[in-house]
Order: sequence, then C-alpha cells, then structure tokens
Amino acid sequence: MERYVDSKLYRIRHSAAHIMAQAVLEKFPEAKIAIGPPIEDGFYYDFDLPRPLTEEDLVEIEARMREIIREGHDFVRREVSADEARALFADQPYKLELIDGLEKGGQDEYGEKTSEPVVISTYRQDSFEDLCRGPHVSNTREINPDAISITFKAPAGAYWRGDENREMLTRIYGTAWETAEQLEEYLELLEEAKKRDHRVLGPKLGLFVIDPLVGKGLPLWKPKGAILRETLERFLRQAQVERGYQPVVTPHIGKLDLYRTSGHYPYYKDSQYSPIEVDGEEFLLRPMNCPHHIMIYKSELRSYRDLPVRYAEFGTVYRYEQSGELSGLTRVRGFTVDDSHLFVTPDQLLDEFIEVVRLTQYVFDSMGMKDFRVRVGTRDPESDKYVGSDESWERATQAIITACEQLGLNYVVEEGEAAFYGPKLDFIFRDVLKREWQLGTVQVDYNLPERFELEYIGEDNERHRPVMIHRAPFGSLERFVGILIEHFNGAFPAWLAPVQAVLIPVADRHIDYARDVAQQLRDAGMRVEVDDSNNRMGAKIRNQTQMRVPWLLIVGDRDIEKSAVSVRLRTGEDLGSMGVKEFIQHATYLIDVKSLELD
Repeated sequence: MERYVDSKLYRIRHSAAHIMAQAVLEKFPEAKIAIGPPIEDGFYYDFDLPRPLTEEDLVEIEARMREIIREGHDFVRREVSADEARALFADQPYKLELIDGLEKGGQDEYGEKTSEPVVISTYRQDSFEDLCRGPHVSNTREINPDAISITFKAPAGAYWRGDENREMLTRIYGTAWETAEQLEEYLELLEEAKKRDHRVLGPKLGLFVIDPLVGKGLPLWKPKGAILRETLERFLRQAQVERGYQPVVTPHIGKLDLYRTSGHYPYYKDSQYSPIEVDGEEFLLRPMNCPHHIMIYKSELRSYRDLPVRYAEFGTVYRYEQSGELSGLTRVRGFTVDDSHLFVTPDQLLDEFIEVVRLTQYVFDSMGMKDFRVRVGTRDPESDKYVGSDESWERATQAIITACEQLGLNYVVEEGEAAFYGPKLDFIFRDVLKREWQLGTVQVDYNLPERFELEYIGEDNERHRPVMIHRAPFGSLERFVGILIEHFNGAFPAWLAPVQAVLIPVADRHIDYARDVAQQLRDAGMRVEVDDSNNRMGAKIRNQTQMRVPWLLIVGDRDIEKSAVSVRLRTGEDLGSMGVKEFIQHATYLIDVKSLELD
C-alpha cells in the first residue's frame, strides 16, 4: 500500500499550499508567512495578516489560485546556505526562526523534531519562493483548478509553534483532489459530517457536556452518556473475564520517580501536567497506566506457572493537550483507557498476542465496525528516541508480523509509528464518512520489564525477564464514544442505546398502563422511559425519534384490551401491534445477540 507522503495527491496538496500562500501575499503584501503542510484531507497555511479575513477575501484568493495553476509555472528546487536563506526571508520573522532551527539541526522546515540530515532548500513557482524540502508537482498545470477549494471551511486561529504564549496566526484551510468529482464527493461528505458532529449531537442527545468552568477538554458525562459508557465497559469486562483477565485499580497520581523509571518522563514532559509537590515529594497526574500495573506485578515473586498474568483496568489518565488541539471527545485532557497489560514468557508471547488481536476484532465486530486496516508501527532507525536493544526490537517486531500473518491480516509496516519502548499493531477504522481513526492498539515491550527489573522463576529455577503486552481495544473511551456517535449518527444499536424503548401513552388514561408495561420491560433488563409529558402524541413520537430511541411503544385503548403495544421503529417503520411478552422476547433477543437491526 502506497504511503500518503509518497502519493501524487500529497504532492498536489503540498503544491496547492504554496500557490495559496502566493495568492495571499499578492493580496496582502505586508503579511508574514509561517508554515503550510499537507494534511490528511488537504492542506493549510498559517499567516500573520493585517486584518481578519472575510468570505469575499477567500473567494478572491481561491480565484487567483486557479489563475496561477492555469498559468503553468514550474516548481523549481534549489539548495541554499543558512545565510542565503536569511537574506531571502529577511522580512519574514517566522521563516527566520525556522532557519535557525534548520541550521542547528534536529528540526525540519516546520519546526518539528527530526533525525534526518538537514538540508536547507527552497521551492519557487512564479514570483513566490518558500522554505521547503518538497515534494511538489513539476508544474502547476498538474493540479486540476476545478478540484481545489479554500472556501469550504472557515479560517481558524492557530498559535505559532503550537505555543499558547506565542503569536496567534490565521490558519487558512484548503483541500485539493485529482478530479472535480472527488472534490464534490468530499464536500458532500463534509456536509454529512456536520450533521453527525458529536460535539453537537452528543449534547443534543443528553450524553455529555463540556463546561468552561470545569475546564477545556474535561467532559462531564450526563446520565445517558454514563449509561453508554457503562454498557461499553460491562461488555469489555465480561469479554475479559472470559479470557482470564484480572481487574486492578490504581491511583490517579504517582510519584514522579515512577515515571522517570519507566521513561515516560521527561520523554512526554511537554504533554504532561506539572508535578505536584506534597510533603517534599513530587507527584504527577497519571499520564499512563502501565507503570502502575508493573508495580502490581512486581509486588510478589512469580513462577512460570503463574504466567501469563493479565491485568485490566479502565484507568483515567491526564495529558496537557494544547487548547487549539482540543476537540469534543476525540481530543481531551482527561480520558479513560481500557488498559490491559499482560506479563508473559517469551514462549507465550505469540499465542497471547494473537488472542489479544482476536479480542480486538471481536470488539469491532460487535459494534458493526467492519471496515478497518492494521498498521505495524516500527521504530525509525535514524531516530534516537527509542530505548532498548536492537535484538529486543527485532524479536518484538517479528512476533507482531508473525501474528498478523497467522491471522491473515492485511497489514502495512510503517517506520516511526512505534512507541518509544516497543513496536505496535494499530487498528485504523474507516467510518461511514470514509474517515480513518486510530482506535485499538497492541504493543510488545521487552524494555519496561528491563527498566523495572521484572522477574519470574523459570522451569530451570532461574530468574528470567517476562515480556509485556500493552493492549487497549477501545483506546480512549472518550474518543471511541465520539467516533461511535458520528458513525451511527447517534442511532446506536439497541444493545448500546442509553434508552432502548419509550412508552408513549395516547392519552392520560393510558399512563398507568404504560408505566406497568415499562416496569415489565425493566424487569426483563431493558432500559425504558415513559413519555408522560403534556405534548400531543405526534409531538412525542417526533421528539423520541429525534432522540434516536430504537423502539417507540404506543399504547391506547386497544393495546390495553389486548395486553399489547403498538411498535414503531426510530426509522418510522410501523411494526404494528405486538403482545407485551412477545415484544419483550423479540427485543431482548436482539439486545442479547448484539444485533445491529431492530426487527
């Protein structure tokens, strides 16, 4: 499978970003330019502008971009010295800062850390020259002028270098495709995405709220959202019990030395909250769960007969994400990980890894999430951020690849996607809008057992190091729920729905019967409400349909006579009259088998 960075589409979008910068500078000669990389579905460029942009400005800039494309300018690369680059960008302070980083080494032209050898290069098209390593198309005519857009999305604010203490810039987004038809399809999907946006739909359905007084990136789960979370947790807990996992509970803080020993601090220092000093000791809000589970394992000496040990916890962790990166449930500062850590002998590693992958597949299948691919993340041989010996990395990587092959998984290997302590297998889910999300992950780790000096007594009565497997099928529970909301458009399968059925009495005289039926459904294990509001029946049906309740059970005189309910689906389909016992049998069966259908 071709990597995105190697694709023609990547070059088109990268080139379009430069063309947009040229058009912006022609309109605002006094503007200062920052960075403009390709991204997953398009590109952006950050500018320091003399005034806020209007819709008319964007239309004008987009039109000029099309003119530049049609003019047919070559993209010309040249390598320059740091001093030549400074002279070229003498009036561009953000570029000068980036040039300083390039000259020192360890940073690329976007200011990101890199282990690659630094070469300062520029690309020029027409009158515009930018600090850039490429790649680009050869000529602007390779870009379809009818397949670009910058008016589809409003500009946003972005802090320079992602630092809240630095300048606020204007980020203009763009998208580019090979054909006009692809652009049209993308824009249609964006419109559908707006309707499914969990940041709007979640609060509307009474699932969660984010209040500024509590803090950015810290969601509050309302009763229906809490039910959804608990349902997911119960589902996975049961699956884990059946597979020999043991529950553990660990604190939300730990001594700073714990994370120094693991290597997470200072490696993740910038994304962690500042240490808390208590009684002369430093503590850290828990940024990950694995060191805590390691210490439980280490609390007693193990025999090979005790292994594998499988610990599982829904553990909340805390990361200091930049404000500009926060987004609903998909990027938060406090999130719960369905974390498990397995401690195995080297001989057990392959079988245990395979079973963990099968569990992840079972989770996805139960949600109707069939469209996913897997990625084997390995270390970048040019980077120094990884810990451990070459031998342990090779053993761990080979175990993952062997497991993929035995399971018949279609996998790709991507360098640089490993955790700092070991390679991993990531599940990349594709939703109904064709967007990709990284969800479940499984990691093999020879290094943390070494750092913490973990041991077990082998058959030879000698001490040996176990191997760790890190695993999280959901990943972040918050992120998983956010993706589920958008994937199902809030219409969850009945087994997941916070409210599975609503009783709607036709008139007040039917309320007592509705409440009686509701209790029968609750006794059968269903989550049920009675809509005894003063609204007319039509309004009740409409409101409950908008709340995506799977089954609407209407009760009137005839239903009371027959001990029945009139069943409507949230889709509007009318299933007609059904005896109460018959409906309970029907509904509970669909819930028990985790059906995606309602009839």
